Amino acid sequence: MCGLSGEIRFDGSRPDLAGVERMTDRLAPRGPDGRGLWSQGPVALGHRRLKIIDLSDSGAQPMADPRARLVGVFNGCIYNYRALRADLTARGHRFFSDSDTEVVLKAYQEWGTSCVERFHGMFAVVIVEQDSGRTVLVRDRLGIKPLYLAESPGRLRFASSLPALLAGGGVDTSLDPVALHQYLSWHATVPAPRTVLGGVRKLPPATVRVVEADGTCRDHCYWQPSYTRRPEHAGLSAQDWTDAVLQALRTAVRRRTVADVPVGVLLSGGLDSSLIVALLAEEGQEDLATFSVGFESEADEEGDEFFYSDLVARHFGTDHHQLMVPSDRISQALDGAVLAMSEPMVSHDVVAFHLLSEQVAKEVKVVQSGQGADEVFAGYHWYPAMARVPRRRAAEAYAETYFDRSHADLARMLEPAVLPSHDVSGDYVRAHMAAPGAETALDAQLRLDTHVMMVDDPVKRVDNMTMDWGLEARVPFLDHELVELAAACPPGLKLADGGKGVLKAAGRRVLPREVVDRPKGYFPVPAIKHMAGPVLQRVREALSAPEARTRGIFRRSCVEELLAAPDTHRTRRGANALWQVALLEIWLQTHGIR
Repeated sequence: MCGLSGEIRFDGSRPDLAGVERMTDRLAPRGPDGRGLWSQGPVALGHRRLKIIDLSDSGAQPMADPRARLVGVFNGCIYNYRALRADLTARGHRFFSDSDTEVVLKAYQEWGTSCVERFHGMFAVVIVEQDSGRTVLVRDRLGIKPLYLAESPGRLRFASSLPALLAGGGVDTSLDPVALHQYLSWHATVPAPRTVLGGVRKLPPATVRVVEADGTCRDHCYWQPSYTRRPEHAGLSAQDWTDAVLQALRTAVRRRTVADVPVGVLLSGGLDSSLIVALLAEEGQEDLATFSVGFESEADEEGDEFFYSDLVARHFGTDHHQLMVPSDRISQALDGAVLAMSEPMVSHDVVAFHLLSEQVAKEVKVVQSGQGADEVFAGYHWYPAMARVPRRRAAEAYAETYFDRSHADLARMLEPAVLPSHDVSGDYVRAHMAAPGAETALDAQLRLDTHVMMVDDPVKRVDNMTMDWGLEARVPFLDHELVELAAACPPGLKLADGGKGVLKAAGRRVLPREVVDRPKGYFPVPAIKHMAGPVLQRVREALSAPEARTRGIFRRSCVEELLAAPDTHRTRRGANALWQVALLEIWLQTHGIR
């Protein structure tokens, strides 16, 4: 829910209020229900509101607590805010609203920065202490809610999206060569704190950043599962683990029903979203709205999974909505999806999510979604190979199975000016794999995928595409207690049954078996995967534009080779190499970056 923005000055001057207003206005799609601004001394805050909890004006932001001398802006939802409110009331706090935003402020007053350890939810928070001049920035454990930063001499700006920071002006938009290397190595994933732009950074997940009035700051990472077997889990049978996972998922799904508006489900027909529907039905939720999207087939590849989503909808009696998108609509919708991207995203389903979100937002304001289950429960086909690798070879094996291309390949693609002198992406993975914890090579990969790669690919994708239509997506498989449980689960139980074994075992207790035992599906968008007609024309236009030639990211020989055979060149992972190159240029042009 919502979008936040702001500026802090450290040089004695006043913040640029016009810049904060421009940032706030750019966030309007994230918060169509209200707009607020606050400024005092060197700090200004902006907010766009999507009304989900406490629909009255009492929940408006920026929110001030005059007695505590605190002002805050908040994006997200604290699912246990009612329990926290009761605890805080017993401690003597008094409330003027029914919002979770006020609970965040009171919790900070009571427990300081450690309050975040009590929050169950997704959140990006900025709190200003009026008396000390201190500002605290916080991001949730799995990075579900974004927080972008732009520093310049004497100033820090922040916003819920990168385009909002650009709207404020004064951002260094030069390319970051390290981030570019990562983008081309990990199918467009650029981990925090970097972005492809040198002047924009991201607050890492599970981080509290305290910024003092003089601009000095310190970070604290407040959460990280160990990915080791816990003593309390010793002796648990496979059935015990299934029981524990199913109960934890029930809790996660139930938590995400907290709202003063109806909550629907994005139903793909796969195991993950179907489990959410089953558990909501088990809770007794009636008239549950479910939504599916499909596309026309291309090159003999099916473009929808309606057979399974229809099966689940009928089985649980949901109010089901099916959206079939013709191929010619993909090219028309592409630019709108790119405009909604805080960073370039190459996954085929990004346009699907944008189109689906547009329709869903006409019906509900909140949905639950199945993102994250494959990373948390080892559902991808490359995980079994990692399980056979010695721990000492984890980084090497990860590069072999996960990287799109090698550093040597990148040297043949990139112009020398934007090519790092060494394999910076490999260095990142080696450092991550060498960190303490993670008993096995698979544990180490799941830790990296869950806390880095997933955050800046599927999680970011869902947030950007849904929030561009004022739709809040909640992801129960990223409930931090469920993630902790999965991290401790023996790898063999996760890998069983072709992947996600323990989750499939849980699914068989509540779902039709044909949904659980079906072949694994993906969100297909054939018109992009196979570079069909109008999409290919858009790609050619972008790569031949004067901006692309002036920018000089890719060697011209590389671009011409890709364009000569648009559906031939594939990354190691099978993705279309031309689309990865073109999408970056389309994103830069769309956001006015020259």
